[in-house]
Formats: sequence, structure tokens, C-alpha cells
Amino acid sequence: MTTLEEPAVEFPVARECPFAPPKEYARIREEEPVSKVGLPDGRQAWVVTRHEDVRMVLNDRRFSADRFHPNFPALTVGGNSFRRDSDDRTMIAMDAPEHGPARRAVLGEFTVKRMEALRPRIQQIVDDLIDEMLAGPKPADLVSALSLPVPSLVICELLGVPYADHGLFQTHTAELLKRTTGPEERRAAFEAVHGYLDELVVQKESAPGDDLLGRQITKLREEGTYQRGPLVALAFLLLVAGHETTANMISLGTIALLENPRQLTAIKADQDKTAPAVEELLRYFTIVDAATARLCVEDVEIGGATIKAGDGVLALGYSANRDPKAFENPDSFDIDRGARHHVAFGFGPHQCLGQNLARMELKIVFDTLFERIPALKLAAPVDDLPFKDDAAIYGVYRLPVTW
Repeated sequence: MTTLEEPAVEFPVARECPFAPPKEYARIREEEPVSKVGLPDGRQAWVVTRHEDVRMVLNDRRFSADRFHPNFPALTVGGNSFRRDSDDRTMIAMDAPEHGPARRAVLGEFTVKRMEALRPRIQQIVDDLIDEMLAGPKPADLVSALSLPVPSLVICELLGVPYADHGLFQTHTAELLKRTTGPEERRAAFEAVHGYLDELVVQKESAPGDDLLGRQITKLREEGTYQRGPLVALAFLLLVAGHETTANMISLGTIALLENPRQLTAIKADQDKTAPAVEELLRYFTIVDAATARLCVEDVEIGGATIKAGDGVLALGYSANRDPKAFENPDSFDIDRGARHHVAFGFGPHQCLGQNLARMELKIVFDTLFERIPALKLAAPVDDLPFKDDAAIYGVYRLPVTW
């Protein structure tokens, strides 16, 4: 990976405001849209900031997703050190031609049709949690009462993970996602979740159930391709990504809607507006600043720069989603924008597998929450909320609300 004496910016860059990207993003996008930045481990990588360039990187085979390559960029110190044997890697770390078959093997679990079949159960989960919140003390913490348990319950039921164990994986996942977690603590958290899922898969091997992991075991055994390691790695990926991202979007989305009462009133009056509002919330917050990282495997000219083979690349989704060339008045929150071309779910062959599920969960939560608690309001000033400035996935640790 190429090095420079003084990179212009050190990554990751902390957000100064929950509703706006760091000022450096706009400056880099305008002055030097493809440029070198410093990484926490002392190395350097390229950052790509414009919407069209980010989409190009994420859809170009000259940029590899191989996280096991020693040059693959990491946004935490020791971020690559706990990766296991490459035989256990999931589709997120694969390139063509291996990536396609691996993705298709599980893609059927996340189709719109299968997600629609889950709608009644998701609605029941949301209603039950709101019942509990209404019966409890005020103010309530929306994070612990609703934001975190909804996606955690859903992904546990989808995978076949006992929700009774949610404390274990939520605690260790939080450690994994904190940028301040040291290498030893990060590895310990990883091993704890990985070990738990390995034991769970072993149990399911003897009696596969009607859940995602059980169905995968049965299907892969019939094909003669079953291996435990890759399935455990897949379970890890889906469990972590399946609850943390949506949980943070529920909390942040609630804040944004409460802070924009006119647009919230429009949603309350017409729930057909909720789906486009979800898209705007996804674009507006882009809770993972870098849509993803890549490793250049062939010299590429992009944005006036030459990225050499072996160089790391960060596709900066938060900058892309605030690019004025892609979105008019990008820093304004507008539920009528209709901006489904955002890159909050990535882009190209590695686009988020669970995006249909996330969209459904968010719509159900917002529709139900504001219909059942129309007087919902924040119980603390926004400036006093504990935002996750130290985490790889942006959000809020606690969200006191009342009604």
C-alpha cells in the first residue's frame, strides 16, 4: 500500500453533528475527490468521495473484496488480525467467480416474497414491544425498549438463534464496533460470538430446523458441499449486520422525524409516504461512513488519479450520499426526494443482502410507533444525546422519549 509523509486526512473522521457529514468530506469531494488518507494502523489508502465514482468502485472487478489480503485496508488498529482461515470466509470477502454462487445460495432467504411472509410476525413483535413500553415508566429509552430488540428478535428468528442469548452477542458486537476497542479485546469479542455460533451450528447439524441455518445445512448436504466453517461465518455476518444497522436507523430515524414535525405530520396522514421517507433517512444518515473498503488489483484511472494495484480504497458512501451532483440540496432532509439511488446499502454485486428486510422493519416500526404513540417526543435535547461517535456504525446509545 502506497505511503505518503503527511496524508491530508486521517480516517476515520468523527462526525461533528448527527445530521451532517464531517466538513472534510465536502472539501475532499470538491478539491480532490480521489485522494490519499491515513489509516489507524499507520498505512494509507485512497478515499473515493463522489457518488458516480463510489458506484463505479463498488461495481468494478478491478477492486477486490478479499479481506484476507494483507493490504486490505482496515479502519481499526488490528482490524485484520482476527480474521480466520480464508476457507471460512463469507460472500462479503469473495470476488467473482466464487462470489456469485455463494450469494445465490442464500439469496432466496431474502427475497421480497419471503420478507413479505415475515410481515405479520414483525408487526406482532413491534406491537408487543410498544405495549411493554406504554405499560412501563416514562421517560422510556427507545433504544432498549424498541430500536434494538426489534431487529434482534427478527434476525434471531430468521437464523434460528435463541433470543434468550441476545445479551451475549449484543455485548460483544458492541465491543467489535467500537473504534476504541483494543486489538486483544476486539479479538476476544470476535471469538466469543464466533464460538457461540459454532456451537449452535453443531447442534443444528444433528437436527436442522426450519430456519435459515437449518435450511442451509439441509440444502448444502443434499448438494454435497456442506462445510461448517463457512456457515458459521455466514451466521456471524448476518447476526451482527442484521441487528446493529437497523437498530441504529430506528433510533436516528425517530430523532429526525421528531425534529421535522411537518414531514412527520405528512407521514402520519399518509403511510404511503413512509417508504420514501425510509429511503431518505437511509441516505441522510448513511450510518456506515465508508460503504465498504476494497483492494485495487489492477491499475485504475478514476477521478483524475491513478490507483495502483495493491492499493487500498475506501468507498465513502456518506460523502456520495451528500454529493450535490447526485442529490439536489443534499444536506436537507426531504421525505419526498425519492432518492433510491443512494448507496446506504452499497452498490453492485455486494449490495446488502438484507436490504428488503431492513426496509420492511423500518417502515413497520415508524408507522406503528407514530400511530400508537402520536404524542411521542424527545425527553432530552438532541445536543445532550449520547451519539455513537466512537463506533463504526453510527447511532445513539440511549434515546429517552416520553408522550
